[in-house]
Amino acid sequence: MINRHLRKAVLASIAITAGLLMTACQSGTGADASGKNGTGAAAVAEKVSDAENSKDSSGSGSSGTANAANPANSARSKGVSGSFENGKVSYLAPGKYIVSAPGKGDQQFWVSDDTEVHGAGTICGDAGSRVDAPCKLDQLEAATKKGAVGADVEMRNGVATLVTERRAAAPQGSGTGSRETAVDGVDKGRGVSGTWFGNVSLLAPGKFTVSGLKGVEQQFFVAEDTDIRGYDDICGNAGTAGRDGTKCTEQQLETAARKGFGAEVVISNGIATSIRDDH
Repeated sequence: MINRHLRKAVLASIAITAGLLMTACQSGTGADASGKNGTGAAAVAEKVSDAENSKDSSGSGSSGTANAANPANSARSKGVSGSFENGKVSYLAPGKYIVSAPGKGDQQFWVSDDTEVHGAGTICGDAGSRVDAPCKLDQLEAATKKGAVGADVEMRNGVATLVTERRAAAPQGSGTGSRETAVDGVDKGRGVSGTWFGNVSLLAPGKFTVSGLKGVEQQFFVAEDTDIRGYDDICGNAGTAGRDGTKCTEQQLETAARKGFGAEVVISNGIATSIRDDH
């Protein structure tokens, strides 16, 4: 009897102890689980933070990309300024060029709608004119795509303000290098000669055309020694000009030719030796 009660008491103690151990294990497991969940939340928070930082970095990157996409704006704010004389201008990309100037190396630059381009036969205009012709940006691009063009470049903040094509040097032994020697064919005696009576019009600075009786137009140049006489149309006054007329300047000739006027034009080797209006 006593042994039976003793066995029951031992079994009860074992059962209680086992129950306590199970409860403790469950509590420990919950604590461990709670700890793992806390680590997961921290990782998620860290990822969110990283994502925000990444977004900020991406935003900064976008700004940088935007600046890179519009380098002309960047160039305007921190580009090179100065004069690059006796250089060679080459094409790099639409709106972007490089000038190689003695003593300054290679310098890239941009052009804008405000960039002035003056030509002397290669970019635009005529090599025979003493006055540089105003060119368009697409003419500059077309010319430099074919090869480097000798030009002087004025630059401000990486953007060209002025591109001026240099004239070809006069051949040795040609004297002072007056513009006649720069006209292709004229130097070699292939220009037209004769006398024309007709309407004179301006083609480009220093270059004109005179229409003959049959309406055929003949181009010609003027030189420093071209004798320009006016009797009212180019310059002067018919009442006071006299038989020899009034000696006019090339500027007055160009102004009158923009409107057109009748004249006698004597041409030798493509260059007018005399022009007299027929007013």
